[in-house]
Amino acid sequence: MTSPKLFMHVQDPLLASNLLSLNSVRQYELNISHQYENWLDQLTTTKCDVALVEINSLDDAALKELINSPALHQIEFLFFSTGEPDPILDRLMKKGAGFHYRAPYNLKLIESSLEDLFAELNLSQYLTGTKTSTQTSYLDQFGLLVGSSSAMHHLYRTIRKVAVTKANALIIGESGTGKELIANTLHVFSQRAESPFVAINCGALSPELIDSELFGHIKGAFTGAHKDHQGVFEQAEGGTLFLDEVTEMPYEHQVKLLRVLESGEYKPVGAPQVKIANVRIIAATNRIPSDAIRDEILREDLYFRLAQFPILVPNLKDREGDACGLAQHFLAYRNTQDGQHKQLSASSLDKINHYHWPGNVRELKHAIERAYIMADETIQPEHIIINTMNRTNEDKTAGIPMGMRLDDIEKIVILKTLKKNNGNRTDTAHQLGISVKTLYNKLDKYESVHLL
Repeated sequence: MTSPKLFMHVQDPLLASNLLSLNSVRQYELNISHQYENWLDQLTTTKCDVALVEINSLDDAALKELINSPALHQIEFLFFSTGEPDPILDRLMKKGAGFHYRAPYNLKLIESSLEDLFAELNLSQYLTGTKTSTQTSYLDQFGLLVGSSSAMHHLYRTIRKVAVTKANALIIGESGTGKELIANTLHVFSQRAESPFVAINCGALSPELIDSELFGHIKGAFTGAHKDHQGVFEQAEGGTLFLDEVTEMPYEHQVKLLRVLESGEYKPVGAPQVKIANVRIIAATNRIPSDAIRDEILREDLYFRLAQFPILVPNLKDREGDACGLAQHFLAYRNTQDGQHKQLSASSLDKINHYHWPGNVRELKHAIERAYIMADETIQPEHIIINTMNRTNEDKTAGIPMGMRLDDIEKIVILKTLKKNNGNRTDTAHQLGISVKTLYNKLDKYESVHLL
């Protein structure tokens, strides 16, 4: 068995020395670039399997050429940079270029990635194809995801393994953890990467138009159907369909989605002919699937169809060190966009590091955006407004009478929510986290008590 080939284009002597010292590098047949020649030309000539490339110039011609080069999808890339935002590199990562490590580098994680690549290459036997500047980010990057914690690197490895399969995936994680970015990264690393990625929020679907949104309709199929409409299954033909917050789809409509997954067939509203779906399904939910099934929010048979491979997304509080890194990352990109040099004070970073971020990455990003606007040159702790949407326990219990029976409190909440939704029982059930059937049973109970 021959060793896979490794290509290295690294100009920084210390980084080169550190990489050469890794045991995992010695498992490869090593090819080092000639520093003053186009490294992509050299890489193509050597026909290597893995490339370690240091990015140290926005004018790197080879990097620009790589965007349209077949090598992008034939070779595993590990990029290294100081962290300055680079639009060319960002485009490459969105196209599934591989890993992007930002200084200061974690050699253990780099070695772990190389070990995984080495194992995969040998297994397949080629059968399948410190303080940073205010203008830099130091987080590693994989596809559309950034993060240097061990939790994120575990996620990267999972995505690599799942992406190349045909299995449907269910992404499970709290709101704000980046589930759509994970779905998109799965797409760009899959064999469907050159075809469409279509995302739809199932919670925003109108019950009256779900069939049309999913499967499309023909002109005249119903009042207001003035022209043919492609549903998301047809829009994503050959590519990936992302069903975000799939547990928010009305329970009674989930069987229609199940039929497509089981048979591969669907019919646009009003159309006489059946169409065959050619899409990969990736779904996501912020609920615990077992709880959603128990509460009749998610059909159990649909869950097993969607979750051929479940992917658990770590919360920001479980990504050690990533909160400060993400704050610096968001700030660096905003600085570059506006030509500014704002920075985070040490006390601001301490505040970021010690807050638990219940809204996850989304909450952190919004906090940095607000702080950036409010601060002049240095972002201080008072500029970082947090906890605005997460009131204390005392605030949450304000207005609830002491000693009231729990079933009476439940009745008040149900009836007030129903009134707010103008009697819409489906919306009310979804907001309360119960099934429509459970809501009907409780309303029938209240009505019978009233009649007595």
